[in-house]
Amino acid sequence: MSSSARRARSAAPPLIERPTSPPAQPRQFLRDLAPVYGVNAVIGVVFGITGPVAITMTVGIAGGLTDAQLASWVCGMFFSAGAATLVMSIMYRRPLGFAWSIPGTVLLGPSLQDLSFAEVVGAFFTSGVLILALGFSGVVRKVMSAIPLPLVMAMVAAIFLRFGLDIVDSSRTDPSVVVPMLITFVVLSASRRLSRVVPPILGALAVGLLAVLSAGRFNLEHSGPVLAAPVFTAPHFTWAAQLELVVPLVLTVLVVQNGQGAAVLRNAGHEAPVNASAVASGAMSVVNACFGAVSACLTGPTNALLTGSGERDRQYTGAIVYAVLCFAAAAFAPLITRFMLGTPEAFILALGGIAMLAALRQAFVSAFSARFTLGALVTFLVTVAEFDPLNIHAAFWGILIGYGVSRLLEREDHREAAEA
Repeated sequence: MSSSARRARSAAPPLIERPTSPPAQPRQFLRDLAPVYGVNAVIGVVFGITGPVAITMTVGIAGGLTDAQLASWVCGMFFSAGAATLVMSIMYRRPLGFAWSIPGTVLLGPSLQDLSFAEVVGAFFTSGVLILALGFSGVVRKVMSAIPLPLVMAMVAAIFLRFGLDIVDSSRTDPSVVVPMLITFVVLSASRRLSRVVPPILGALAVGLLAVLSAGRFNLEHSGPVLAAPVFTAPHFTWAAQLELVVPLVLTVLVVQNGQGAAVLRNAGHEAPVNASAVASGAMSVVNACFGAVSACLTGPTNALLTGSGERDRQYTGAIVYAVLCFAAAAFAPLITRFMLGTPEAFILALGGIAMLAALRQAFVSAFSARFTLGALVTFLVTVAEFDPLNIHAAFWGILIGYGVSRLLEREDHREAAEA
């Protein structure tokens, strides 16, 4: 090998991104921790144990899963989210929040109608191993770096748009709960002094709960287990399940979810380790499969919540608190989900929407304020239209079609980006 080739090889970045600063130490964590980051973490977990868990339970019940299998699924999702977030956030000292693939959960709905759960679990295992291999290969970072950020943020805006619309819909269907939440959020947001004492989203949460309790609309079922008991479902590997699920799950995790999470973090001033995140997603997806749960991922909504407020260099503390709360949610999955699902749907929708407002606004600004606006618009429209041939999530097709249109019609933007 020539000396120039050796120099080029040594100059190439490592396949797995190395931390740029020492891992977070306990004393430093305690110095950096503040109430605002704890609130971000609480909202992140509340978001996880409301809407996403409701989607999981709906899909699982429709697919004929038992209560024990459902509880194991929820337990596995929170455990892997906590483990990946804790390790990655401490190692890189950045808020790297992991959860599970909601689009992946949704696409399981039709599959559970004609496949056994053991076959689906077999696809979970294969998907996890494939995601892990792609992360170690280094190809994920290369693909993501080739896609202009405005296109990715347009995809993020299209996915986050639903949360904004939920505020409008829920305020119309249940104004007695949602309107006080909105008024509280606006009043606290308008006053810097008040918002320092009570974070606006926490105020909205408290007022919403008071409205629910005062109306006597909190329905808690007292029966059922308190602690989760993981159930291992032996995987059954069939061509039918592998061909139907593996490719959509892998693309959903790496392009839709991890791409979304990395874009949200980059917008907040944090450079996400893309390949390392793919490795963590793959490893935790294998762990999830042991619980009978869908793939793990670096998720956009969670990271939007963790980076929604506070100082950038201290936001990693919120991710660590989020991880600890995820472990608690995993242990008490049946009790926590019963508690949260006992609140009215409008409360859940409004809380998630209010929490995502800042991220939604920033996604639109990043997507349409500079170059690649046509490609971003096409990406946004395809994703919003839920165009999903081959059972692959619309966000993937939005990125693919938007990128193709952009390469054809925005050549000057691409040339300027390459020269920058």
